[in-house]
Formats: sequence, structure tokens, C-alpha cells
Amino acid sequence: MAKYVPEIQGNLRKHMVTVPEIINEVSGIKIFGKKIKSILFSTDVAIITNCNANAVIAVYPFTPQPLISQAIITVSDIPVFCGVGGGTTTGKRVINLAMHAEFQGAIGVVVNAPISNDIIAELNKRVDIPVVITVVSGDTNIAKRLDAGASIINVSGAAQTPQIVKSIRDKFPKVPIIATGGPTEKMIKRTIEAGANAITYTPPTSASIFKNLMEKYRKNV
Repeated sequence: MAKYVPEIQGNLRKHMVTVPEIINEVSGIKIFGKKIKSILFSTDVAIITNCNANAVIAVYPFTPQPLISQAIITVSDIPVFCGVGGGTTTGKRVINLAMHAEFQGAIGVVVNAPISNDIIAELNKRVDIPVVITVVSGDTNIAKRLDAGASIINVSGAAQTPQIVKSIRDKFPKVPIIATGGPTEKMIKRTIEAGANAITYTPPTSASIFKNLMEKYRKNV
């Protein structure tokens, strides 16, 4: 029988982004005593501040900058995984960015799929927070990633995500896996059943939220 959970909301804060309830079915990943099930994929500080996710994954398609990670960590009241490169940004710069993210208070650092195992090994020596390795293909040699020092696998394989997750889970029953849930609850459920421990959720944009709000305002007028 499900336990009753009392919920308290304020008049001003009840208008917020909520992650799909189905994500609570995952086991979660416990990091430094905090259990994380839902992870918001966003760098929008307004949405981050008004969301009920357990954590934030702050990765973006530009060169990682400490100023951006600092802004996100400062406004967020939940743990933040910071992107530190690994694709266009490589080598010692990735290591410096990762160390800086740790000093700022990040709960983990996320590196892109092209990163070399040598850099993963060096990251593992330099930082005391989890090194999260992004996997975009079923062809990735997961064993070598783990041997190099990867702490968590982050699967982002679009429509192939459930299959990639299942393939990893079958070979590595205990490895922590974060995975993109997709746009529908059906897709999220498939990813959970495949073996993901935590789900990343892409929220609606501020523009789309504002559009709905403005439509309500116009009707009231």
C-alpha cells in the first residue's frame, strides 16, 4: 500500500515545473548520502529554481565556462552535475574545469562521449566527486570506461536509449546508470524497465510556459 505523503505548497510557488511521477519508480543513485532519481536537464536558472527534480545536469553546446556553472550552483537548491567538456574541449582544460566545478560545490562532473580514457583516469585522480561518462552508442566499450575511473554512466542515445541501457545493465548489473527518459511516460517506463537508476527530464522552455500563462491572462482580461 502506498504511503500518504503530506504536501505543502504556497500560493506563489505552486506554479512550477514538475517531473513525471513515473520517474519515482527508479531505484535512484545515492551520492554523498543524497538519493537522486530525477535529474533536470537545463541551464535555465529560472526553471531550475522552480522545479521539483532531485538534481540538475548542466550541460550545454558551448565551451564549458566556470561563470556559468557558478551561476547555476548559486541559484540551485538541489545538487548540480556540471558539464566540463570532453568533445571540443579536451586535455588539461577538462581537468581544470572539473576541479573548479568541485570547488564550487558540484555533486559530479559530466564529460562528453569522445573523451579519452586517459583523461577519465586523470579526472578520477584529481576530483573527489563522481565522474559521469556520457554514452551515445551501443558500441562504446563500457568496461574500459569503468576501468579508467568512470563512476556513473549517462546514456543519451535518443530512441535507442532503452536498448543501450539494457545492454549495459546485462553486462554490469551494479553500475549506476543515468538515462534520458524521452518525451512520453511510455518511453520513460521503457527506460526504467531497461535498468536505469535515474532519469534525466527535459522541461518545457520558458517561452512555452510563458505562452500558456499569457493565454490565461488574455482570457481573464
